[in-house]
Amino acid sequence: MPSAINRSLALKLLSIFIVFGAWEIAGHIPVSYAFPTFLDSMQALGRMAMDGTLFTAYGETLRPLVVGVAISAVLGIALGLWIGLSSWFDWLVSPIFIVMQAAPLAALIPLLVMVYGIGLTSKVFVVCIMAMPVIVLNTAGAVRNTPTSIIEMGRSFLGTRPDIILRIIVPSASPIIFSGLRLGVSAGFIGAILAELKITPTGVGDIITYSRSIADYPSMYAAIFSIILLAVLFLNLLELIEANLFEGNNRGYASD
Repeated sequence: MPSAINRSLALKLLSIFIVFGAWEIAGHIPVSYAFPTFLDSMQALGRMAMDGTLFTAYGETLRPLVVGVAISAVLGIALGLWIGLSSWFDWLVSPIFIVMQAAPLAALIPLLVMVYGIGLTSKVFVVCIMAMPVIVLNTAGAVRNTPTSIIEMGRSFLGTRPDIILRIIVPSASPIIFSGLRLGVSAGFIGAILAELKITPTGVGDIITYSRSIADYPSMYAAIFSIILLAVLFLNLLELIEANLFEGNNRGYASD
């Protein structure tokens, strides 16, 4: 096991080295005058972190992101469970989320601005409409794919419906539910930045917009890199929570 972990870590480090090395080389060629080197971007990132600009920006960006992701996770998992457990509710609600997932939701932003203004509410809505369809559909699919043999076994042991849902269906579906949460968090990050770029230039979106307007491309790429880095940290945190909550059941039963 330790050797497998070390090999996985080595491969991840190699992947990071290849990506950042290619970035540095592409900046030196240069691919474009607007494409800085990796080291220039990291210097800009350090400068923004030292003067507090980056942390102030994330104070603005994280508010709609955290609220929107929290609402999407709680409501999305609840709706997904209901859809997976009820055929009539599945027939009634699933098409809405399928359309939401397929539709270009960025086109709805002007409508949200007209209805809710340019404040926090609109940005939270953007995060929710980006994140919730993924969470709902993954949760519903995971619940529907729970093997009937396991459910029947629970019933044969006189398990009540809440017992079967909480002790059989949810643990069985947990890997796919958390996969949906990870995808939802990724979509939520996209929604948060999209809201800042399309509604009001605040937070990290403001850094990106302003840096582009004054041709400060290292700062622009540094801000984008910081978003990706934070998203990766969030996703790894979710993976750690999943491993601790459902230890011994990381694979679930969907493929059994």
